[in-house]
Amino acid sequence: MRAVKLAIHYSNFILAGGPETILPTLRATAKAADEGGCSTFTVMDHWFQMEEVSAAEDPMLEGYSTLGYLAGQTEQISLALLVTGVTYRHPGLLAKIVSTVDVLSQGRAALGIGAAWYEREHLGLGVPFPPTSERFERLEEALQVCRQMWSDDEGPFEGRHFQLAETICSPPPVQSPAPPILIGGTGEKKTLRLVARYADATNMFTPQPAIAAHKFEVLKRHCEEVGRDYGEIEKTIILEMNPLADVDGFLVAMEEFAALGVEQVWVNPTGPDPAAWVTEVAERVRPRLEQVGPT
Repeated sequence: MRAVKLAIHYSNFILAGGPETILPTLRATAKAADEGGCSTFTVMDHWFQMEEVSAAEDPMLEGYSTLGYLAGQTEQISLALLVTGVTYRHPGLLAKIVSTVDVLSQGRAALGIGAAWYEREHLGLGVPFPPTSERFERLEEALQVCRQMWSDDEGPFEGRHFQLAETICSPPPVQSPAPPILIGGTGEKKTLRLVARYADATNMFTPQPAIAAHKFEVLKRHCEEVGRDYGEIEKTIILEMNPLADVDGFLVAMEEFAALGVEQVWVNPTGPDPAAWVTEVAERVRPRLEQVGPT
């Protein structure tokens, strides 16, 4: 039986002490997750704060700059964005950035990616925001570019939306054959098809095991269609649950997800001291969570 891993998603930079406390709090929280045995530490890939969290004008750090800093502050934990929007960076540059984080972290970077959705920040900063269908076309090409950049093929890439004359990536990522790719989202016709074809992991935002079970069945069918081993794909979820509010209840919920094959769950620090929250979760929840796992 494989243990269910505990991951930390840090998404709120609004702190009682003001902007000057962003750096020390982020650093302390990432270190608490690292030293507490958590598997992965992620931040968002946004330029404006999401309006469903708070005001767009509230603090938000650029994601990959943040990961580069955290690479030097942590030792064991994996680092990623949950998730990069395909519209935010040219895929050749994206592959280079993730490779750089992988080198600086000595092999702890992952690429989390999706089709992007937050139109306001694109319009606000003057970044093109194509229609949904085109964003998914660009997402597939970006995945192909990253795979090529992280291979021995340094030749050109010719796509409908992206053309690269040379796909040189030196130094290459530390991880072999490449940093893992996680695709976020639950869309049955496009997103999960791309997971089956290109991803090492899927991430779903769902509070209900029944919904997750249906999505995993859809993913399994896509895997059969493309000749992919469904078991190769890591199943992960992110939950809007505070495990400390009801540790036993959280573990019961995770038993249901684990029975579906879920191998990792993200939780979000809450309260005025996220580092202390992560320390407590790592002590009270993580050891018990690791006893819950898919067979």
